Amino acid sequence: MSMETTAWMQLHSVMNAQKQNRPFARATLRRIAAFARPHRRRIIQFVLLSVVGALLAVATPVLAGHVVDAIVHGKDEGTVVGIAALIAVIALAEAALGLLGRLLSATLGESLILDLRTAVFDHVQRMPVAFFTRTRTGALVSRLNNDVIGAQRAFSNTLSGVVGNLVTLLLTLGVMLTLSWQITLLALALLPVFVVPARRMGSRMARLQREAADLNAAMGTRMTERFSAPGATLVKLFGRPDDESAEFAARASRVRDIGVRTAMAQSAFITALTLVSALALALVYGLGGWFALRGSLEPGAVVSLALLLTRLYAPLTSLAGARVEVMSALVSFERVFEVLDLKPLIEEKPDARSVPDGPVSVEFDDVRFGYPSADKVSLASLEEVAALDTRGGSEVLHGVSFRAEPGQTVALVGSSGAGKSTIAQLLPRLYDTDEGAVRIGGVDVRDLSAESLRGTLGMVTQDGHLFHDTVRANLLLARPDATDDDLWEALRRARLADLVLSLPDGLDTVVGERGYRLSGGERQRMTIARLLLARQRVVILDEATAHLDNTSEAAVQEALAEALHERTAVVIAHRLSTVRAADLILVVEAGRIVERGTHEELLAAEGRYAELYRTQFDEPADVAVCAEPGCGATPVAAEEAAV
Repeated sequence: MSMETTAWMQLHSVMNAQKQNRPFARATLRRIAAFARPHRRRIIQFVLLSVVGALLAVATPVLAGHVVDAIVHGKDEGTVVGIAALIAVIALAEAALGLLGRLLSATLGESLILDLRTAVFDHVQRMPVAFFTRTRTGALVSRLNNDVIGAQRAFSNTLSGVVGNLVTLLLTLGVMLTLSWQITLLALALLPVFVVPARRMGSRMARLQREAADLNAAMGTRMTERFSAPGATLVKLFGRPDDESAEFAARASRVRDIGVRTAMAQSAFITALTLVSALALALVYGLGGWFALRGSLEPGAVVSLALLLTRLYAPLTSLAGARVEVMSALVSFERVFEVLDLKPLIEEKPDARSVPDGPVSVEFDDVRFGYPSADKVSLASLEEVAALDTRGGSEVLHGVSFRAEPGQTVALVGSSGAGKSTIAQLLPRLYDTDEGAVRIGGVDVRDLSAESLRGTLGMVTQDGHLFHDTVRANLLLARPDATDDDLWEALRRARLADLVLSLPDGLDTVVGERGYRLSGGERQRMTIARLLLARQRVVILDEATAHLDNTSEAAVQEALAEALHERTAVVIAHRLSTVRAADLILVVEAGRIVERGTHEELLAAEGRYAELYRTQFDEPADVAVCAEPGCGATPVAAEEAAV
């Protein structure tokens, strides 16, 4: 390894030292050992190869000295050729061991990445919805990418480096002391001249790197926001393109300036240290040559010492930075374990049951619930805040009770923020109740298996979320074993078959991020098709027709009629015109059910429902968006038109 390469390695280590300066954690080490245990055979093989490689690395300079001595002392050609052939064999062996070591290193590192990523991914999927509502997606993805890769380096780089460099250092020092203790001490005396400037320069370089990283992160966040479909639309509607461009260019210019300063500082540092190494070699040749001319040192020993000098600095500086590399890997492991240690609030019981066969009822029995505080479901580092918000836990549902018989439709209506969506989220167990019980088919949802619950209950939300994938893939999410005939049947019943037939690639057409290549009504019908495909017995519709125009709402309502047929349903609706036919209407206000009954009963009661009904049908603003007959007339006239 050249002195210039060694200089780069030392600079990199001290730069990392400025970033990772934390104490060892024994608990972290034990957990790392647990993750490494399945790969212990490869680790042992890897360490042994590193030791053999270190032995071969020291052997070559010694043999080179023997070649020089053989030439100087007039040995026969066979001796010189034999030593040269041995050097060639060692070179071939080093190359082969290098490839084999790289194979073991790559296999070990990638296997560890697979284990860590799978563990984090599986764990995150078990987290409650509250976790995702608080966590920044980019920070979470970083744990699966940057931190997992950082942890992997502990095995693929640091482990072999420490073992190999330690063996190389001991062997090199032993051989050099045997050849000439004076020159060896001179080489060690020059080591501080090599290391001290690196540590001083490393601090400066680390500051520059942190500033550049912060600026790049800010630019990345800005680009992510502006380049998404909603963000790009917002910028086009309200943004100032010239100002946006100027602000981005200003940050990019600062990154450029930092890049220039960093490059010049690195060049100056490497040039200085390369000069130091050249001077060290000059001193070795000069002092060694003086000893050789006086007859106290063999000429070949001078050559061996000069070659061994480069083998001495590299492991010394690498071992000096080994603690830094280990700490960097430990930090990455700790950040991964931090996510794995976050306990999911919702756990499946070991003896979880299945939902009974046949039509099922839905029941809320004196349910009380408050959203958990951030410190129970999230991490400050994932929210990118200094400390988690400890507020929360205040009750938002107060003794909610109702029952939907098999095949019945229960509608939840009321003001925004009254608790309707919260009620809906308790059914699929996105959250668990604090008190009371939610039952499906007479069984508490907390006693049901997640698989059985998913197979029984389907939900359509108002945003109609789709993945950036094909129509086929988005539908198969509901039923992976569905055939193309099943898909087309679901699309037909959702009033979407003609649209998909008109798309360029039919079922294989990519719908775009969050389904933005489709209209709002088309996205909603796609989610309804997914629901129809799943054939679930309980359906939840959470504002499924919100924000749709008249035409889209009419198409979605037709699709919903198919989805609700002979199913137990809980429907949340802001437009009261869409829930007239419900078997039971519940009026929710401030987390309580304040009224219940059919449409006619509630109108006759002249309570909150009647007030909401009159407000909707009397306001001119609703006339333009209502798709029902008689919209915009008085409540009585509207009723007559609907009949």
